[in-house]
Amino acid sequence: MKTTPVKGTNDYNANEAEIRDYLQDRILGVYRKYGYERIVTPILEDSENLDKSEGGDNLNLVFKILKRGEKLDKAMQSGSMNDLTDMGLRYDLTLPLCRYVANNQGKLVYPFKVIQMGTVYRAERPQKGRLREFTQCDIDVIGSSSPNIEIELLHVASEALIAIGIKRFTIKVNDRRVLKSMLEGMGFATPDLDSVCISFDKLDKIGVDGVCAELTEKAFPGEAIESLHRQLEQGNFTLESMAEQIAEKEAAANLQTIVEQASQIATENAARYPDVEYKVIFDPSLVRGQGYYTGTVFEIESDEFRGAIAGGGRYDNLIGKFIRQDVPAVGISIGFERIFSILISQNFQIPDQKQKIALFYEPSEFGEAFRKAESLRDSYTISLLERPKKIGPYLDRLKEKGVTGFINFGGSDEVNFLD
Repeated sequence: MKTTPVKGTNDYNANEAEIRDYLQDRILGVYRKYGYERIVTPILEDSENLDKSEGGDNLNLVFKILKRGEKLDKAMQSGSMNDLTDMGLRYDLTLPLCRYVANNQGKLVYPFKVIQMGTVYRAERPQKGRLREFTQCDIDVIGSSSPNIEIELLHVASEALIAIGIKRFTIKVNDRRVLKSMLEGMGFATPDLDSVCISFDKLDKIGVDGVCAELTEKAFPGEAIESLHRQLEQGNFTLESMAEQIAEKEAAANLQTIVEQASQIATENAARYPDVEYKVIFDPSLVRGQGYYTGTVFEIESDEFRGAIAGGGRYDNLIGKFIRQDVPAVGISIGFERIFSILISQNFQIPDQKQKIALFYEPSEFGEAFRKAESLRDSYTISLLERPKKIGPYLDRLKEKGVTGFINFGGSDEVNFLD
């Protein structure tokens, strides 16, 4: 039998698990501080829900589960591969939340401010930074269309990142309605906008010429592509200039409010956290891949390590797929695994942690040794261990696990700290 974990999943040793618990507890503490309440949803979802969730490319990465028993036998006899599965593993926490809201809508108080922290699954090709099993830390607000909700979400996510030691980051904000309205004005047809946005989202990776080349390959109108190229070359993509050109005036005004007020809060936080620096900017190329986003989208990038560490947006139509009535909703998710890998690479240590002490005893001394350990647990984390024959080599192994000292019970009973 194989001893290694399945590709795309990880085992975590005791030290790593302790750090993961600490980081998640800190994030959860910040979320709760701002009045969000936690729910827990299953990792399993109905196949129909997953298929109709508009999850973009993630729908191609769903782990599907075969039917069981007689149901599977009948499905195999039908000859249709689509009939073989009836459930799948959740690929994010947004779809389960929407189902939860639909199922409990009469019991909730709106706006419903909710926390979800849990494991999700995607059938990724395993590589660095791409896991098949990973943890997300989400907060969402259901039942309000006010741009003030986005401002609060960005602030709470920032506080959570600061609480776990992320000190340099940039929050990028856009609105799909603003971007699509601008693209329509350039001559792109409404049905083509999602495809155009996917290419536009690559602007920071492939540049202006790369975006226009991709749009040309997709056979979009040459005049529209030329108009986009001209504006990209001119760099004429300030929020103010876009607002003047588009029909979506209200969306542009809301976006302006979000960027300005979130930026002001970031400036005020500089006084509270002298060693922290982050900013909020308008990014016209930000789209995000999930198809269920309907308006504001945002992404947080670490300034110290390349890549996004959080993201989210508004998805006002997704709950309506369950109850045939649209409910405003917006959320943000912290990419826990990326942050964990960053901090581990920096040799992260849990601050203000009690020192770990081993207390060695002989079997006949257990009762007294137990009481001694109990008397010290307010000051130390005590591991009660039978005295090994060779203490030296054993201490070397304990030291690797973070033990910083030991007590030889029955001797001096003093803590001997390790070098």
